[in-house]
Amino acid sequence: MLLQSSAGSSSSKIADFKARLAKLHTKRNEAAALNHKEVVEEDRQKQMPKNYAKKRERLEAEFEEEQRREAVMAQGKDYDRLKMLEVGADEAERWERRKKKKNPDQGFSTYEDATIRQYNRLVKNRKIDLEEYEREKEAVGEDAFYGRDNTIAIGLHKDSKEAIDGMVDDLEKQISKREKYSRRRIYDDDADINFINERNMKFNKKLERFYGDYTEEIKQNLERGTAV
Repeated sequence: MLLQSSAGSSSSKIADFKARLAKLHTKRNEAAALNHKEVVEEDRQKQMPKNYAKKRERLEAEFEEEQRREAVMAQGKDYDRLKMLEVGADEAERWERRKKKKNPDQGFSTYEDATIRQYNRLVKNRKIDLEEYEREKEAVGEDAFYGRDNTIAIGLHKDSKEAIDGMVDDLEKQISKREKYSRRRIYDDDADINFINERNMKFNKKLERFYGDYTEEIKQNLERGTAV
């Protein structure tokens, strides 16, 4: 009887030990899986651009604001006016100053800066469809979507007709705007040479435009050699 009692107690302890051991194994596996998931996520974030999170937040905020704007305009109301009614005068003035300083024209400095300014100007009014963005990323995979190492993205993306039409409209607007710029004047071989370089030529033309009527007689006397 005593032997049976001791044997039952020993088997109970062994079963309890096995149960605790299995529980520890389960927790270890869960911790390893969670740790691996966090390592993969951390590596994915490191490979993304530094401003990805802020850019995504800005795009989501712009998307939500655009939805509110469309809803208000569908009711026949002025969204900007309603928005300004919700803020104080000092905050509205601060917004206006920030808007003016957002993309000031500082003139030409380098071709790189000019390209960046043109890119910002082209994408400023583009509407971002975040749902389509997420669908395409899920369809092609993150590696191909973000163009990571050892990935081939050729042929995975197909532009929609709306995107192509938008690109054509932008190009036509750029061509139309470029045609309005002042073209370079053709050099006249018969014109009087009164300059030493192109910069001096432009300066002389400015002088002629502003003071030519007043100095015409003096100029003719100098050319004839009869100036006093």
